[in-house]
Amino acid sequence: MLKVLAKVIGSAFGLGYAPVAPGTVASAAAALVYLYVPVIREPLWFAPLIALSVALGVWSGGMMEDDYGEDPSQAVIDEVAGQWLALLFIPASPLAVLLAFILFRLFDILKPGPVDWAQRLPGGWGIMSDDVLAGVFANLSLRLVMIALPMLPFGVTL
Repeated sequence: MLKVLAKVIGSAFGLGYAPVAPGTVASAAAALVYLYVPVIREPLWFAPLIALSVALGVWSGGMMEDDYGEDPSQAVIDEVAGQWLALLFIPASPLAVLLAFILFRLFDILKPGPVDWAQRLPGGWGIMSDDVLAGVFANLSLRLVMIALPMLPFGVTL
């Protein structure tokens, strides 16, 4: 029963079983939830939700490795948590969310420096930590872009 629960949570309710690019599918879903579900953007809800997704991701990712091998592509809760970190305290405008998505995917795929190192941690820690760092780097990078290009409609929300 726990393995089934781990697969449901770790795959982000099945998104990890997408036939093509499951990590990108999960990141896109997380970004769309942020954009279209206003209550999720409330810091008192969003920050604990991110922390819970990280904690559950460490557990479920580790459990999924038993069945699928090291850092399985089906485990995408890490992409959800990382994408949400990329969006933490960012305006819910289509442009800001799109750039957060692109930046997060770039950091997650390219794995510069500490992001690459973090994925070498054992079990669920390695699965989660590289995406957490990619999310933080994407968030900070987006903030720099928003400062450098204030004329763009970053604050225009739906």
